[in-house]
Amino acid sequence: MKQRLGLFLILCLFPVLICAQYRRPGASSAQFLKIPPYPRAMAMAEAYISVTDGAEAAIYNPAALVKIRGTDMKFSYLKWFAGINLQFASVSKTFNFGALAISYTGLVTDIMKVRTPLQPDGTGETFYSSNTRLGISYSRFLTDRVSFGVTVKYINVSLYSDFSRNAYAVDIAALYDSKFRNFKFGMKISNFGSQLKFVNEAYPLPTSFVFGLSINLIERERNYLLLSVSGFKPNDVQPQANIGLEWNVGGHLFVRGGYRINHGVAKFTCGGGVKFSLTDRYLVDFDYAMANYSDLGNAHCFSLGLRLD
Repeated sequence: MKQRLGLFLILCLFPVLICAQYRRPGASSAQFLKIPPYPRAMAMAEAYISVTDGAEAAIYNPAALVKIRGTDMKFSYLKWFAGINLQFASVSKTFNFGALAISYTGLVTDIMKVRTPLQPDGTGETFYSSNTRLGISYSRFLTDRVSFGVTVKYINVSLYSDFSRNAYAVDIAALYDSKFRNFKFGMKISNFGSQLKFVNEAYPLPTSFVFGLSINLIERERNYLLLSVSGFKPNDVQPQANIGLEWNVGGHLFVRGGYRINHGVAKFTCGGGVKFSLTDRYLVDFDYAMANYSDLGNAHCFSLGLRLD
């Protein structure tokens, strides 16, 4: 009982401990790397580093990939703001020597007019901007409870015509699974790599240190209530904390919610999902999430997953 109470107090106090003030807005580039591309994570306010258990782990915590059985595929679509859309896809497979995954994230704006001081209504030309992230991940067990993972990423930011630059980065992560009430602890250094330089100015990627933990607060027959918390220490804004909940009904129906602490715009999130078996080998899941961004409105994300054991 004391052990459970201690874990619960840590979970409650954890978000408060990391919320110091630290602001450097505009100090990093490739901001699309901060956008949550997967609805389960988005619905839980991105308190997800110790929760992820599918191919999306390639971007959230690559150390979790080795825990996936067989082959897993995830595809998602995010309707962002101002006509901006983001697509995400990842495929992972477990081998005897560990797990491998490839992942893709692509952000595209809508078509915009080319305007100049002499032709403010448009020159007749159009353009769009795009951001791309390609990743290769590897994960393996260090012990029966600790796993390690790394993702190497290629990043392209294309603003207009010749204004296109590339960067390379790496994510390094670890995950500890206690086997007690699904208690897990994860940590990750993300987007550690080269800079993006446009004209005469160079900017670093949005590097951050992420850590978090999760536990089943309720385990009753086949119903579970999962609580997850995480902290982010970015290189350009103040530290943030996230809290997420997931109610698992029989392993088939999921209801989720979350809250972001110390975030200037985003606060509440919610969503849900379903999971079912097509055959003895194929498992399919659908997920949806909505996040409120105050005056900007709501963002909506959808995903389809397929697992082959």
